[in-house]
Amino acid sequence: MIEVEDIDDDDKAVWNASAVILDIDSGSWADRSPLHEAAGRGRLLTVRNLIAQGYNVNVRTIDHVTPLHEACLGDYVACARALIDAGANVNATTIDGVTPLFNACSLGSVTCAEVLLENGARPQSEACQPSPIHEASSKGKSACVEALLTWGADVDFDIPHLGTPLFIACMSKELQCTRKLLDGGANVQKGKFLETPLHVAAQKDCMDIIKVLLDYGANVNAKNLELKRPVESAPPSSLSEGFLLLYEAMPCPLSQLCRLSIRACIGRSRLHLIPQLQLPNRLKKFLQYR
Repeated sequence: MIEVEDIDDDDKAVWNASAVILDIDSGSWADRSPLHEAAGRGRLLTVRNLIAQGYNVNVRTIDHVTPLHEACLGDYVACARALIDAGANVNATTIDGVTPLFNACSLGSVTCAEVLLENGARPQSEACQPSPIHEASSKGKSACVEALLTWGADVDFDIPHLGTPLFIACMSKELQCTRKLLDGGANVQKGKFLETPLHVAAQKDCMDIIKVLLDYGANVNAKNLELKRPVESAPPSSLSEGFLLLYEAMPCPLSQLCRLSIRACIGRSRLHLIPQLQLPNRLKKFLQYR
């Protein structure tokens, strides 16, 4: 007689699955099904076996977590692809509004994110739901930010209690995400209410981000709800305060004004066409901040 202890983890999941009733419709739920366990541990063979046995790929836990949520949270791309090929809902939401794409961006799994987007995942979250681009921006997952923008996410998506992705990236001191968002045409002045990205970068005393924001035309004279300029948000006697005071006293270079003006004329939706302009490579790179 075969003892359960003699069976490896993959086979145990299949063994257990064979003991459950498989007539679960897409609206049903089960707490931590064998398919959840297999997907969450990256057990591709088990996932395929369970699907072949007729297990519902959209089975949900009490919190409406699907196996696809689990696969994306673990960066198990092959499992995610197998579930999607079997009909998994790429836009399934938990009771908190979390999608598989949000999980992929939270972990920084750009491969999972791209698989989801290629199969119909919405790059933009619904109102009042957790936002993938905000999550990626806050955690420094610049590759996910780039993928979301490529698939049509709004670079200036404003959530009232969070602000824009750029504001979140600056608050989290994530330089690469700040650059990706600005390269994607993010409005350098748009933050959270009247608080601009430059305000929060100054408050966080993050010199690298301050310099990038100023390069993209951030207004040093913008005032927040407390009528403070960015320099007044910086910690007293900090490097940021000193730098901003010096910047205010210096005229903006003509080359900088020209670049900002040309980019504004091109428009955000056409910035990706800069490499096709009939200009010397040096000028094209200048317009692209490279």
